Amino acid sequence: MLGADKEQQFLVAYEQYSDAIFRYCYYRVFDREKAKDYVQEAYCRTWKYLSEGKEIQNLRAFLYRTANNIIIDESRKRKATSLDGIMEKGFTPKTDTREKTQDYFTGKEIINMVKSLDEKYRDVILMKYVDDLSTKEIAFALNETENNIYVRLSRGLEKVKKLWNQPLNNN
Repeated sequence: MLGADKEQQFLVAYEQYSDAIFRYCYYRVFDREKAKDYVQEAYCRTWKYLSEGKEIQNLRAFLYRTANNIIIDESRKRKATSLDGIMEKGFTPKTDTREKTQDYFTGKEIINMVKSLDEKYRDVILMKYVDDLSTKEIAFALNETENNIYVRLSRGLEKVKKLWNQPLNNN
């Protein structure tokens, strides 16, 4: 059984971080229901960990790490999905025919740029700039060194710059 202090700490962590953890999960799997399930599972596993009397130094980073591990575990279980299967579920690829200008990008276009990055770059960019995690928290969540996270952020941002400057393909 958890003490009142740890229980209160856990409840505060839920209030403060659950939306951000959800966004992180959603941008990893792009499925609202799965993201909700992963958040719930991350909090359940964290509760269990705390109830076993174990200490957590940084609850926010621990929750991200737990969510990340759940996503990795689930992706290993998941079977490859064909484009036909995705289209049967109602997804229709769209092409954007308007001219790109440096002055006009919608949030959707920026999200698509980030989505197109390799997972290792996408994750650190989302954690840093969407969820506002420190480099140290990201390193802990992903079980990496801070130096690796700095390198991934730098390379990921370079890739976004390249995507930003590419002309729009008007097919």
